[in-house]
Amino acid sequence: MIPSATPRAPDPSSAAASSEPTSKDFEDFIYLISHDVRNSVRALIELPQWIAEDLTEAGVKIDGSVAESIELMNKHTGRLDRMLVDLLTFSRVGRMQNVEEVQIDAALSEVLEEIHIPQGFTVLRALDCDVLKIGERDIMTLLTALISNAVKHHDRTIGKIVVACYRDRHEVVLTVRDNGPGIPAGYHERVLGAMTTLRPRDEVEGSGMGLAITRKIALLYEGSVSIKEISEGRGTTIEVRLPA
Repeated sequence: MIPSATPRAPDPSSAAASSEPTSKDFEDFIYLISHDVRNSVRALIELPQWIAEDLTEAGVKIDGSVAESIELMNKHTGRLDRMLVDLLTFSRVGRMQNVEEVQIDAALSEVLEEIHIPQGFTVLRALDCDVLKIGERDIMTLLTALISNAVKHHDRTIGKIVVACYRDRHEVVLTVRDNGPGIPAGYHERVLGAMTTLRPRDEVEGSGMGLAITRKIALLYEGSVSIKEISEGRGTTIEVRLPA
């Protein structure tokens, strides 16, 4: 499933090129800096709470501009922490895991237990394909990214998400369909990029990494990801195709 590199003797003519950073070097850098920086961000998340507690103990009423400043600090440090978490998730794709036959239904059940699904949302299953050969953590990351994306960008308090899987010749097709506002056709390629959101982060909290993570996993396993237009009504369908 994952292409393996064939060792070969170095080419002297490419010595200069080989000295330049590779994609793996860059991802290693993302992993290390995200991990280290997040330790500092955790302290920053707690700092406003400590300030509020100290002010309360000193008999200072927290209101007005002070309360607004503390709330703003909480908002932005929380946003930074989410971005770092998603960068770490992006850098971990394909790392340190076994590639094996995974039961899709069991993986989906585990994901739904771990992520928060709002009370008004329903997740339905249409799994005509039972097994997918993929990294044991990558399938969890893939399903989490797709379902979380559908919930996060929905514009109503009541929604429906359908997770489907079926065989199409030599491919396994995994789709996640929602009945949200949809994605305009002209933005389909753009939203697959990293750190991309179509709505301001003040309206929808998120790093814009969900579909970028989805595409990275699909490409790692020599597959593809695309956004399908819905001819009637509302909604978005994200389709991931992987070799069977």
